[in-house]
Formats: sequence, structure tokens, C-alpha cells
Amino acid sequence: MNAMLNIAEAIENTEVTLWDKPTILQLMQQYPAVTANLLNTVLERIDDLQNRYLEMCTEHVNQRIARTLLRIMRRAGTRTRSGIQIDISLSRQNIADYAGTTLYTVSRTLSAWEKKGWIKSGREQIIITDPHSLNKFAEIG
Repeated sequence: MNAMLNIAEAIENTEVTLWDKPTILQLMQQYPAVTANLLNTVLERIDDLQNRYLEMCTEHVNQRIARTLLRIMRRAGTRTRSGIQIDISLSRQNIADYAGTTLYTVSRTLSAWEKKGWIKSGREQIIITDPHSLNKFAEIG
């Protein structure tokens, strides 16, 4: 039996702290707020996964790409004069992986949106210049 290996890729220098199961259980018993925060985080992740699964099953690929950009924008975006800049290094391949599609489809879609004035993209950088149009497109396709 082959075990699946999950690999995470950090987009910037990152420190990782690991606790074993007994340590986590002890902290949860000792500090009920930790338990509540952990449960809240897990429930948010489950909700996000359910929504993304529904998107994969029911939405057109361009809608999924739009939702991906909007989701990332909300978590890592900063308002600038040009629009909302995504503050993490984000390649087209990263977007394709997150949206469940191909690099070619993402490139074609982002180029079309750039021509419409919805985004500006550069090397691993995206500025969403018209979030309203992108959001409207994500909602109705």
C-alpha cells in the first residue's frame, strides 16, 4: 500500500511549530478557549472545502478562476491606486492548481480579463482593477 504524501509549499519564509497529539489534548483541556478556537478553525475549513467541492462540480471553469482570485484577494489583498493587489507571490500555475484547471486555461482567462480591464497581471503578481465586475462574473458566469 502506497501512502499519500501531502506537501505544502510556503510562499514566504515560514516558521512551523509541531505539537504531538497528547500535547494538543493537554492544551485543549487546560485552556477551553484553545478548544473553541480550534473547533471554529476546523469548521471554517470544512465549510470552505464543501463550497470549493460544489464549485468544482457545478460551475464553469472561468467562474472557478474568478472565485479563486476573489477568495485570495479577500485574504491577502491590499487596496492601491491601481486596484486591489494580491500581496503574495501567485503564479498562474498556483491559480490553476487552486481552481482545479490547467495552466493554459488560467492563462487564456486572465489574458481575456486583462483586456476587459478587470485585472492587471505581471510575473507572479495580480492586481484586481475591477473587483465588482469579477465578482459579478463569478456569481452569474
